[in-house]
Order: sequence, then C-alpha cells, then structure tokens
Amino acid sequence: MTELHLNLFLHDTGHHEASWRLPGSDPHGHLSTAYHERLARIAEAAKFDSVFLADSPVLWGRVGRRPSGKLEPTVLLTALARATSRIGLIATASTTYNDPFNLARRFASLDHVSGGRAGWNIVTTAGDDAARNFGLEAQPAHFDRYERADEFLHVAKKLWDSWEDDAIVADKERGVHAEDSRVHPIDHEGRHFRVRGPLNVPRSPQAYPVLVQAGSSEDGKGFAAKHAEAVFTAQQTLAEAKAFYADIKDRARAEGRDPDHVKVLPGLVPVIGATEAEAKAFDAELDRLIVPEYAREQLARTLRVAPTDLHLDRPLPADLPTEDEIEGAKSRYTLIVELARREDLTVRALIGRLGGGRGHKTFAGTAEQVADTIEHWFREGAADGFNIMPAVLPSGLERFATEVVPILRQRGLFRTDYTGTTLRDHYGLPRPANQFTPNNQSTSATV
Repeated sequence: MTELHLNLFLHDTGHHEASWRLPGSDPHGHLSTAYHERLARIAEAAKFDSVFLADSPVLWGRVGRRPSGKLEPTVLLTALARATSRIGLIATASTTYNDPFNLARRFASLDHVSGGRAGWNIVTTAGDDAARNFGLEAQPAHFDRYERADEFLHVAKKLWDSWEDDAIVADKERGVHAEDSRVHPIDHEGRHFRVRGPLNVPRSPQAYPVLVQAGSSEDGKGFAAKHAEAVFTAQQTLAEAKAFYADIKDRARAEGRDPDHVKVLPGLVPVIGATEAEAKAFDAELDRLIVPEYAREQLARTLRVAPTDLHLDRPLPADLPTEDEIEGAKSRYTLIVELARREDLTVRALIGRLGGGRGHKTFAGTAEQVADTIEHWFREGAADGFNIMPAVLPSGLERFATEVVPILRQRGLFRTDYTGTTLRDHYGLPRPANQFTPNNQSTSATV
C-alpha cells in the first residue's frame, strides 16, 4: 500500500473557534509572519506534504467571535517559502473574483520563488457579502460560478504553457535571451474571458501549481474530476467518506484521467490527550468557551434562516430550505443539516460539533486512537490522506507531529523523509505536458 499524505491546514490560533481564548494562545498571530514560519517549520520537520492557507474576499462573520482578517495568502506563502525548503505551499484563490492572467502570474511567481512547491486551492466563492465587494448586488448562481471556473482554468493552463520549457536559451554569444518561437500568445476568446497572452512569467518548475479543489456539490465534483489533483473535503462518517472517495475516482476515470493522480484528503480536527478522558475533557472545555450568540448567528447565515428561528435547546427547525434552494456552499449546508438530523442534536449541541471544524470530522482521543482513525479510513478506501486541522495552535500541531506521526511511521504509513523537492514529487504527480510543444509528454515532477 502506498503512503498516506498529510497536509496542514493553518487557521489563526487553531480551528476551534474558541481557541484564541486559551491562556497560551496568541490572538495576534494571524497577522505575524514569524508565527506562521514557526508552524510551517514544525510541519516540515514532521515531513508533511504541504501547508494550506484558506482565504475569502470578504470579512467573514462577526469580528468579535474570533481573530478576524487575513493576510493575502500568496504573499504570506512567499515569506514561508524563504523560511522552509521542502514543504508544499497551498493558497486559496477565487475564480469568481479574480482574472486568469493576474492569478496565473501570481501562482507561477510563487512556484518560482519556492522552487516548485506551489499549490492553488480553487474556489468559486459563495455569498452575497463577497459579491458586494466587487460591485455586484448578489452572488452569481452556483452553476454560473462553476462554468466561469472551468473556463478560468483552461485560460490559466494556456498561460502557464505559453512559455515552453526551453524558451530561455540565454545565448550571450548570439545576444538572444529567449527564443521568440517558443513563447506563444494564447488568443483565448470565450464566454467569460478574452486573453491575448503570453504570460509575463516563464514556465515554472512544476509547470502548473498543484491544482486543489474543495467543493463537494455535484458541480464541484464534476469540476474536480476535470481539473483537481487534490480534493479537500468535509466528511463526517466512514461510509460517506468511502462513497465520496469512490465517486471522485470514478469521475476522474470517466474524464480519461488516472484516478491515482487525484488525491482525496478529508479534513480531520484532532484533539489529543495523554488519555481519552483527558482529550475529551479538553474538547469539552473548548466548547464551553464558545459564545453561543455569535455561533448561532453564523449557523443561521449558513442555513439561510433568521437567528431567532434557532432555539439553542431545541433541534433545527423542520422547514429548512432544500439544497436546491441554496446558491452558496451547497455541500456544507447538506452536511450540517444531515449531521443534526442523524444525531438528533439541539442547536447548542450542533454549535459545539461545528465549533472545532465547521463541519469537518473532529476526534478527541489519545495519539494512538487518532492514528487508528487515520489508518482505518486510509485502509478502507475513504482517503488518500488527511487535511490536518489542529483545534489549537501551536500546541495541537506539536502534539500531532511528535506523537501521532511517529506511530504512523512505525506502521509504514508515512514517509520518514522527503524523496523529492516539489509538491508534485510529494503527491506523486506528473509534471504537465506543454500544449504548445509538439509531441510533448508529461514528465516527472522535478525539472
């Protein structure tokens, strides 16, 4: 069996929304490069595949709830590229509120600066608040956002290919730095974009950043099957995770792709203790620090109901919208509703379940129990690895790196060292062929 993949999802003081209230937390760390550098180095020392920064073009939720505001992720990852040497660097960026040329240039630049470690988490950005930051009254429809994203990716790939690998000859004797015939305009004209090209950055070490996708709706899964090389997903149960995993692999195969080149990485929020009781007590303490009114307000926004419709000590209302009526994050909406219905949770209990990972699987136990859960999902065909989301940072990452990772190594499930230098190397992905180079083939990840 191949080794599993571990990605570190960084989120200010930790993924639990009350983590910033703990005595040892730094509530200003989300604005500090030194703080993020420390976390990235811990993950690199443990040989994680990558670190990941989420992002949104909107101030999300109430500023009183937890540390708010985010540094632009490709800027921050550029700093992390200089503080690390091997670990991959994945940033979220929206196809709804960017243009292909600027974003293709930004990720090609990050790939050059990092020596081939860049990844792009492609999102379509739900929510009317984000739309209003870009001159729109409401978010574009779900299908339209994915249609734009598909064309966006086709344009970006053309731009990354617009320089052939051997375009730069640096021939001092002839006075020729690059061959004009190997740098191509792309002349794209489509429904959403008209782009002349070529890109003003030469082809980068990986050719393309590793392409990641995080939507689990029908449109999202279709998009992932065409483009994604890694899929971040939220799955609550083993059965649901296995079904999602099989679906993504089948869809990729139907698109003529190698399903092994699409890595499925569910999110996991581990809360680790010396004993199971200690871990569960700490998890409960974090939940007690949640401010219910903030959390209820955010839940109401997700469910598209008024906060007054959600009574803390009652179940969710029976007359919620259907997924078809949701134009935002469809799959996350369904996951939350199904979780509440399946376990007969009150709103207060649901808030506690979501407080640690916003719908991702949370698990409180010993390091051995966390490793058991990871191994079980991996061997059962539910995951190629995991998006690790520590409830508290940095302590949760430190415990995972020093206590869980050694167990996974002892079981032959995780690398003892990096065997390559690029993120494509870590994921075992080919380097994309250049569409402008005749008879080119995909090559190994390292140039």
